[in-house]
Amino acid sequence: MGSALVPITLPDASWQTGRICAALRDRDIGSLFRYVQHHSGASQARIAVQVGMTQARVNEIINGRREVVRLDVFERIADGLNMPDDARRQLGLAPRRESRTPGAAFDLAAFPEIVRVYSDQSAAAAEIRRSARSAGELDVLAVRGLGLLGLRDSLLRPHLDRDGDTPPRLRVLLLDPESPSLVRRATEIGESPESLAGGVRLAEARLRELSKVGHVEVYHYRTLPVWRVIRLDKTLYVSAFDADWEGHESATYKVLATPYGPLYRGWRRLFDAMVADAERVI
Repeated sequence: MGSALVPITLPDASWQTGRICAALRDRDIGSLFRYVQHHSGASQARIAVQVGMTQARVNEIINGRREVVRLDVFERIADGLNMPDDARRQLGLAPRRESRTPGAAFDLAAFPEIVRVYSDQSAAAAEIRRSARSAGELDVLAVRGLGLLGLRDSLLRPHLDRDGDTPPRLRVLLLDPESPSLVRRATEIGESPESLAGGVRLAEARLRELSKVGHVEVYHYRTLPVWRVIRLDKTLYVSAFDADWEGHESATYKVLATPYGPLYRGWRRLFDAMVADAERVI
């Protein structure tokens, strides 16, 4: 067991390859562990000791039978594998404690707002649907919103047509189909501006139907899309838009409202500020 206690250390350059960067961005810990095994010669037992898991759990992760979703486990893995700060950031973590400037950053573990991290929206879909069934308020910040609201099989649409029940109060921010930001976003994702604008307008038409039976507000914003937000009462599901991926492909963070945490309040404030500056179309 002595060799299992030897720390695992890879050269900093090993954390900069395309393969490992993709695994970190996707939070694909199975691929990460396999990479570490190959480049360090570490056994599953040694990895397990260093990251605070059982060997059986490491084996399940390597073979795709279990996913890592908890922030504290990501932190433990990063610490156990001695990840440099750039690698930690790609995994969505703060720099190592010893490299932080005193007083300039806080320990995420002290702010339990982020309760789960999903690899993408599809991994969070079942939980989001369960939460949507009973939500009284629903806010959505999206680009076109078809995957969330605009189609019959969209993620949230089935829970907006509640037979005999009052539907949630719904506010939706969609990208203005006439804005320069839409043209830029279309270019980023390899789609024509006409197609992207058509998707926005289709979603609006579907939401207009909903407005006849419930409280629905739809707004156009004109800034470049950055955050994709679903708020169900006091729970947020947050992901990001980037030039390399769409919002549903991004890691999705589940964020709860807490008495002192800044994240839920910050994203809620952002949404309200965007509504105040946007043009209401429904």
